[in-house]
Amino acid sequence: MFVSVSPTYTVEHLQLFSLFEKVTRVPVKDCFTFRDRLLFFVDEGKLAKALGKQLSNLKRLEEVMKRKIKIVEFHPDMLRLIQNIVAPLRVVKIEEQDGVVTLTGPDVKTKGLLIGARAQNLRALEEIVKTYHPHLKEIRVV
Repeated sequence: MFVSVSPTYTVEHLQLFSLFEKVTRVPVKDCFTFRDRLLFFVDEGKLAKALGKQLSNLKRLEEVMKRKIKIVEFHPDMLRLIQNIVAPLRVVKIEEQDGVVTLTGPDVKTKGLLIGARAQNLRALEEIVKTYHPHLKEIRVV
């Protein structure tokens, strides 16, 4: 599996949390690992502070951690959370029906980026969203 989704945190996770909070002065809600990239969740309204002026905090964290980092604003609503995770990719429409979420992309390139090679981006997105919304069955891109 490409995404590290674990109910418990390792010492490495705790060190990453501490470093993130020290640099950004924003508490971490959660953290996921996707290939060589770290995905940090922060509370609503804290994204701008976590990124810093002209992305200074983000750049400093990437230098220190020697990995690409994405900071995402958490939202309790599943559809809004998905939209926040896939940003800056533009999604025309997000719908949910019986636990299946359908994302409508504006063009073929965006759809390809959402899905990823062998659907790895899409499956990783599902795993992350399922940690907060276990009733999710599948995410589709049309």
